Amino acid sequence: MIADKKKKLLLILIITFSVLGISMTFYFYQVFFSPNTFSEPDQPIALRIPSNANYKYVANKLYDDQIINDAVSFAFVAKVLGYQELVKPGLYTIKPRMTNLELVRLLRSGRQTPVRITFNNVRTKEDLAEKISDNLEMEEEQFLALLQDSVYIRKFDFNEETIMSMFIPNTYEVWWNTSPEALFDRMYKEYNDFWTDVRKKKAAELGLNPKEVSTLASIVQAESQKKDERAKIAGVYLNRLKLNMPLQADPTLVFALGDFSLKRILNIHKETESPYNTYKYAGLPPGPINLPDINSLDAVLNFEDHDYLYFCAKEDFSGYHAFAKTLSEHNANARRYQAALNAAKIF
Repeated sequence: MIADKKKKLLLILIITFSVLGISMTFYFYQVFFSPNTFSEPDQPIALRIPSNANYKYVANKLYDDQIINDAVSFAFVAKVLGYQELVKPGLYTIKPRMTNLELVRLLRSGRQTPVRITFNNVRTKEDLAEKISDNLEMEEEQFLALLQDSVYIRKFDFNEETIMSMFIPNTYEVWWNTSPEALFDRMYKEYNDFWTDVRKKKAAELGLNPKEVSTLASIVQAESQKKDERAKIAGVYLNRLKLNMPLQADPTLVFALGDFSLKRILNIHKETESPYNTYKYAGLPPGPINLPDINSLDAVLNFEDHDYLYFCAKEDFSGYHAFAKTLSEHNANARRYQAALNAAKIF
């Protein structure tokens, strides 16, 4: 009887532990391998983990933003895989119906999704700092501080006037949590990649260095939004430089005055004391007056060879210009344009 009771007890224990074992195995399987992120198909979510964020921040973010359904099971897997001590900042793309194992492995690995930054139509350092940091963790003030740091930018062989020419407008992929310093390094690399031996050779043939090409390109770009006539405008300014004639570029005065709303440059404006006043001083100004795009840079390097020394906006307000070889021709073009401005009451 006692032996039978022992056998029954042993059998009960075996069955009990078997059931528990199966249950635990099933539970662990569910915890590790069952989907735990949102279930909407084809709708990934961007998770941004700030620098210096801890595990608690990540766990709360995942649950509060309804990225995960079960915070307890996620915490268990995170603990088993040691993620709680290995939080890595960045932007991560979370897909629908990911398991805890997939999610933790992704976050633990630091496999970020790059973000795209695009900056164009930039006039000032403030504009650049705002646009370049718009989709990044860094604050625009952090990047602006580097742009204005004369000691820091000297390591890239630029100064306060020329530093803007280091940034080639384009679309770039970077990490969301890229530091301002790392972004500077990246832009310097892109600058060097842009200035190939072929482009440097073309610049040298013009008697210019890359920084000077950028300065002239910025003036050309400010003069015309019509990409198909920029090479022609570049030819005018290069002709003037060869003759040591003042460039007399209105956009440089606008930049010197800091008033980008100016529609007409008057004689009083031409008296402005500034190295950017190309009516007073011959040659190029100290640096670019905006961020010239690749089209403008190449327009200078591949300028149109002609004998024009003057140009003036056309009176039809098409955005194109009338070009002239002599001052008398230019004055006639200018009178027509001024009459059109007066008729349109643009002052």
